[in-house]
Amino acid sequence: MATIHNLGFPRIGAKRELKFALEFYWKGESSREELKSIGASLRQRHWAAQSSLDLVPVGDFAFYDQVLDMSFTLGNLPERVWDFHGDQLDNYFRVARGRSAKSAEEHASCCGGVAAGEMTKWFDTNYHYIVPEFNADTTFKLDASRLLEQLAEAKAQGVKAKPVIIGPVTYLSIGKAKDDSDKLALLERLLPVYTELLETLAAQGVEWVQIDEPILVTELDDTWKDAFETAYTYFKSIKVKLLLATYFGQLLENRELVASLPVAGVHVDAINGRDDIASLLALLPADKIVSLGVINGRNIWKTDLNTVLDWVEPLAQQLGERLWIAPSCSLLHVPVDLDSEQRLDTEIKSWLAFAIQKLDELKVLATALRNGRAAVKAELDANQAAINARRNSPRVNNPAVKAALGELDAKLGKRKSPYAQRAAKQSVSLNLPKYPTTTIGSFPQTADIRQARSYFKAGTLDEAAYKAAMQREIERSVREQEALGLDVLVHGEAERNDMVEYFGEQLEGYAFSQFGWVQSYGSRCVKPPILFGDISRPQPMTVEWIKYAQSLTSKPMKGMLTGPVTILNWSFVRDDQPRSVSCYQLALAIRQEVLDLEKAGVHVIQIDEAALREGLPLRKSQWKEYLDWAVESFRITANGVEDDTQIHTHMCYSEFNDIIASIADMDADVITIETSRSDMELLDAFDNFNYPNEIGPGVYDIHSPNIPSEEHIVQLMRKAAERIPAERLWVNPDCGLKTRQWAEVIPALTNMVAAAKVLRSGQ
Repeated sequence: MATIHNLGFPRIGAKRELKFALEFYWKGESSREELKSIGASLRQRHWAAQSSLDLVPVGDFAFYDQVLDMSFTLGNLPERVWDFHGDQLDNYFRVARGRSAKSAEEHASCCGGVAAGEMTKWFDTNYHYIVPEFNADTTFKLDASRLLEQLAEAKAQGVKAKPVIIGPVTYLSIGKAKDDSDKLALLERLLPVYTELLETLAAQGVEWVQIDEPILVTELDDTWKDAFETAYTYFKSIKVKLLLATYFGQLLENRELVASLPVAGVHVDAINGRDDIASLLALLPADKIVSLGVINGRNIWKTDLNTVLDWVEPLAQQLGERLWIAPSCSLLHVPVDLDSEQRLDTEIKSWLAFAIQKLDELKVLATALRNGRAAVKAELDANQAAINARRNSPRVNNPAVKAALGELDAKLGKRKSPYAQRAAKQSVSLNLPKYPTTTIGSFPQTADIRQARSYFKAGTLDEAAYKAAMQREIERSVREQEALGLDVLVHGEAERNDMVEYFGEQLEGYAFSQFGWVQSYGSRCVKPPILFGDISRPQPMTVEWIKYAQSLTSKPMKGMLTGPVTILNWSFVRDDQPRSVSCYQLALAIRQEVLDLEKAGVHVIQIDEAALREGLPLRKSQWKEYLDWAVESFRITANGVEDDTQIHTHMCYSEFNDIIASIADMDADVITIETSRSDMELLDAFDNFNYPNEIGPGVYDIHSPNIPSEEHIVQLMRKAAERIPAERLWVNPDCGLKTRQWAEVIPALTNMVAAAKVLRSGQ
């Protein structure tokens, strides 16, 4: 009989309860006890939703990030926070975001803030984690309190608990040495702490522990392979059983390594790595558990249950009780409950499954494997009807869009002149000073903006009144920027709910959920649009707003667009055609918008590709294919303009040093990047690569409430000028400012503009 289990559950709540609880606490509007109470309530609810499983994950809940949780469990905190003697939760938030709650008793010790931990993407997802920090002197000390508290709660609820932790080799791999030390040299210090943790869990009566090692789906050199053998041989005598969990890709050449490790079971992502299964089974000892991730944990389409059963039933006969089934990875990456959706198109809704529904699919599969398909005939018939309806729907396929793709020409992706010639023309037409200042696009989404949008969607505010409200906010953003003295302005994006959803709402081939929220980091949630069919642009999407903003000022106004690769990577994408095809469709649609902006007199256009690197395959050997179509999609979007139109792009929180040549191939006139949290480390890429165009290294960490000083910004920019000629440098924040408040933004940008003046003066 197949065991069913889950690798992790969305922590934010079906109505984003965790997001709001966190933000109330950070503002000082609720107590620590209230926040912890909401966390406990969410855990109880989520465990109840998984009660039919044979094993339920415990420890996957985090107030900010599961990697940061692991750092605290291991006692690995940055030195800069060790002097804080307050509540551990407040210290946790200091690492996550630079400071914790804004309350009177903590003001003196907390609200001055510290440098927040660096943040980057969790493998190839849009989830961001706080990067562990190491140096040659790093030591570890167990603090299992968080996990033990959650385990006690689960036991009290009668949950069949399977604690979840990040494995030691992956933990070291995803961290960053802040000096020149070797991270793997710390493994010898780390393993005794992991052993203590596992023995502590065994003493609590835990039978199975899920130990996540996703780097096993990446290319590993011999030193990292040896680290796995060292680590898991070290754990060999521990009483608790280990389920080694791999996900997000294929094992390939790591199959032999995985099969040889002395663990009780192995979980394999059968969505991305199905081809691994047969050869892995041949390698595994006859007593080892095999967990197959047969439900896609990262996308929201219904599983074709009959097709899965056709494949898994023979394996169930072969493996018997050794077979476990689960989602491919944690369900952190999908929304909570499709039943919450009351406004979603009925036909499209019938094609979808969120986290709760994926667990229902898992139960149907388990019943079929245990009792035969006849036991769930009605469920399988309904599933097959939905699969067939989607496959045959005329809403999915648009012959006109497919015909346009057939006419793609390489010339579409080429600018009329090389960068040097374009730059000379842009210098004359824009007449910008040295170290020009700008922002990344958005300004604070105030309560008034959100209220107007809510009333407009509810029908209680008519279109004319909504337009007038947004124009007032745009004018406010323009006037504030003029007063600050910024050189290239933005309209502030008051009318946009999200940088991807806003465009998806105006493109054919997209659908939208009401409560389809997914955590991006901390309290930041996104609601990815659902790309279900061929993409086209019926009409201009941004031109009217940008034209209005430009009419308010004589300074250059940037048109703000989201690029095709980011729209693709931050959507739930159709799985019935190659991602490259969908991306080219998006490129043609956004290209039309770029050309319409230029016709409207907008001569600075930013096309954000924040998620370019995120879409990289996890194996470098597969990068070229992705980068070829991703870069070409951007070029198709951007490069139809005249030489004197300046194209910007923006990338945030991505380690892209190893793809810098591909970024240069995008041929944007200006690229803006995140560098403040990493202290300009991302600019190391330019030590060995002569980046040809202009670049704006971000100097204001917008994910922290801390306000950068003028001196700090000057220091960062001088570091940048050591690698990039000053005449090609811009001064800007890391990212958009929509999540910040005006009270934070104004002083931060004041300091940024003042710093640019200091740099221009050469002081």
